[in-house]
Amino acid sequence: MSNGKLNPATTAILLIAHGSRRQEANDELVKLAELLREEGTYSKIEIAFLELADPNIPAGVEACVKSGVEEVRMLPFFLSPGRHVVEDLERFRQEFSVQYSDIHFTICPPLGLHPKIIEIILDRIVENCI
Repeated sequence: MSNGKLNPATTAILLIAHGSRRQEANDELVKLAELLREEGTYSKIEIAFLELADPNIPAGVEACVKSGVEEVRMLPFFLSPGRHVVEDLERFRQEFSVQYSDIHFTICPPLGLHPKIIEIILDRIVENCI
């Protein structure tokens, strides 16, 4: 269980995106997970989609749990704390906390207004736009 300190060796990261009928959109989450794995801080990184694509959130959590972690950080790859983050992910978090009572589940904030988002926006503005 989490004691307030994050232990990367016993923490799984579950990246969660909405999911799309366009495979190219879903592939971005796959690539993000690969990049985070290469970065090497966390020993277990999985992906999940809220809808329209697989793996779904319960399957992603199951993959995390099977790895023997003590904590699962659910990171929404969303820009704002809309209904999916505030309601849907919280409902999942509560269900998983009961189902896997020995594992601590938390929802990380969406990307939103993180201070570095300005840098990203400025980079996107100067890229080749359509």
